[in-house]
Amino acid sequence: MTECSLNEFLLERLNWRYATQKFDPTRKIPTETWATLEQALVLTASGFGLQPWRFVVVTEPSVRQQLVSASYGQKQVQEASHVVVFGIPRRLDATHVRRHVMRMMETRNTPTERLERYEKVTCSYLESLSTDQKTQWMARQVYLALGAFLTSAAVLGVDTCPMEGFIPQEYDRLLGLQEQDLQSVVVCCAGYRDSSDKYATQAKVRFKIDEVIVRI
Repeated sequence: MTECSLNEFLLERLNWRYATQKFDPTRKIPTETWATLEQALVLTASGFGLQPWRFVVVTEPSVRQQLVSASYGQKQVQEASHVVVFGIPRRLDATHVRRHVMRMMETRNTPTERLERYEKVTCSYLESLSTDQKTQWMARQVYLALGAFLTSAAVLGVDTCPMEGFIPQEYDRLLGLQEQDLQSVVVCCAGYRDSSDKYATQAKVRFKIDEVIVRI
């Protein structure tokens, strides 16, 4: 594919994407496609590379039916092929940093001494944050993952609907996240649009490029 074709393809996919309001409950995302989307989540960028998140994939129909009431009645969580709950740990400390350092050593075969400064600087930064600041920082990292997921899904022809309209405490209870020391931040439904969804054919409403892009 030429560079021009790649540019056109990406813009076409991004224009095709919209926040799907009605999914076709009979269509499921193929296993291979879903595996690719999970890898897209794993490959998402994060501050310090710390990956302060867990992605909870919900496919069990009975559980998703319970999530509807915790989503203010939004049926997407029941009708979509997959539901991803983007969660963060309730605490982020030196133990997590050490775990990441060990993974770096394993993946890159890097000697411990070369990572000592990275570990010290990262731990120092986290220690400088209050509990609330740390939670907010982790939530911002999660939104990086959400953006990567939305774009990746669009490229693969999978519809999505990101959702902030839900009750986190109820999600945490229904999914057992509290027992895993996790808390939900944002939700994204994924699947295929229903032909009756009127929003699928509506023009995308965006400000003009010169109103949102500042060139210095």
